[in-house]
Amino acid sequence: MISKRKTYILLFALLWANFSLAQEKTILNSLDQKAEFYGAISKLIWSNPELGYLETESSELLQKTLKDAGFSVKTGVADIPTAFVAEFGSGAPVVGIMAEFDALPGVSQKAVPFREPVVEGGAGHACGHHLFGTASVAAGIAVKDWMQQNKITGTIRVYGTPAEEGGGGKVYMARAGLMEDVDAMLHWHPGSKNDASASSSLANISTKFRFYGEASHAAAAPDRGKSALDGVEAMNFMVNLLREHVPQETRMHYVITRGGEAPNVVPAFAESYHYVRHPDARVVKEIFAKMVAAAEGAAQGTQTKMEYEVINGVYNLLPNETLSRIMYKNLQMVGGLKYSPEETKFAQDIIKTFPSGVITSPEDAQKIAPFEVNEKGSGGSTDVGDVSWLVPTAGLNVATWVPGTSAHTWQAVAAGGTSIGQKGMMIAAKTLALTASDIFKNPKVTAEAQAELKRRQGEGFKYDALVGDRTAPLDYRK
Repeated sequence: MISKRKTYILLFALLWANFSLAQEKTILNSLDQKAEFYGAISKLIWSNPELGYLETESSELLQKTLKDAGFSVKTGVADIPTAFVAEFGSGAPVVGIMAEFDALPGVSQKAVPFREPVVEGGAGHACGHHLFGTASVAAGIAVKDWMQQNKITGTIRVYGTPAEEGGGGKVYMARAGLMEDVDAMLHWHPGSKNDASASSSLANISTKFRFYGEASHAAAAPDRGKSALDGVEAMNFMVNLLREHVPQETRMHYVITRGGEAPNVVPAFAESYHYVRHPDARVVKEIFAKMVAAAEGAAQGTQTKMEYEVINGVYNLLPNETLSRIMYKNLQMVGGLKYSPEETKFAQDIIKTFPSGVITSPEDAQKIAPFEVNEKGSGGSTDVGDVSWLVPTAGLNVATWVPGTSAHTWQAVAAGGTSIGQKGMMIAAKTLALTASDIFKNPKVTAEAQAELKRRQGEGFKYDALVGDRTAPLDYRK
């Protein structure tokens, strides 16, 4: 026989489950009703791609959307004109959602399944940040409405974080203390699959090495010249030799951004732009020191002068399994992306443009990847990494691109400008909103997430930004 006490407990649990389910449906319905509205916002940002720290119109549009919904907005935070913090509520817990909105140079593309730039050589949203920023704003507003309707205490914030693509906007916002009181931070990213695993990334330092020589006529008086380009090439040669003597997980890549003006003039100035990445920020620092030594040696050997500027430096992502499992549960509930016949045809045409070794199908957009904990980073880098070392952080990827699409490609831009991207964007918004509401409903979550953060940081951890004390490079895309 079941005792009265157990009966009451079971009854309460059933009532609470029904109450929670009703709240979840309210959040999902509110986002469904505004899907067209948010789709239009994302398309506006997609149609006007703005590079890092230059995202004036994109930032203003997202800020206005939040203000109109009842958020208070602080703009120009951390001395970055396009950065902002939008807030609703007061007190703990404080849940943050990050929003990106910068584009990439050189990947302009129409929303068609074949290569056709809008503007040859122009910018494009090849990493889907137009969807990223819009979904995060949508989620923040849905959570705010839910808090009002149910008299939920706490604070919801949306962080407008510019220049993720090499500019490190979040690093400067974190360094400025804008996230010190946040209990849980959420984010997402467009991609070609649905995944909410607790995963890491690569730490990264990116640097411009500048060499200064003396110009001269390259044929009539080459002996009077000192080639800055020789300095760049000598450095790059030594860096390439260094690849044999670094851990195998290391990634180093560069471009020569300035190599001279004319072949018959000994270049007085030359510049190369280097990245060094590794799963551990400490190792990145060590390899970077070797890279600087190579540059110094190159300058000495070519009788030129060298200076360098650290443009960006980001930590590897620190996974938080506590929050990520909640995110994964909600992604499973929301589900993947089902294509219409027109979307399937678009996807099939995009897939035809992939290399022959890429095996995928449109139906893969419906799948949810199994949950994993990946503590060793791979792939790319993100300034979310710095935030994750300071605040318990969880994120997800959503198939806003055709399965098999690589980031930073015209295929990503194309899908991001269609209903495929917008549908995926709303999946992200729903998952973020439900995860935030779960955190508000269960006060134990933030304590557990914070304990996990401390454990993963290690004893004696002290945050030291890899960019040092430099100010944000507001002109790095000019």
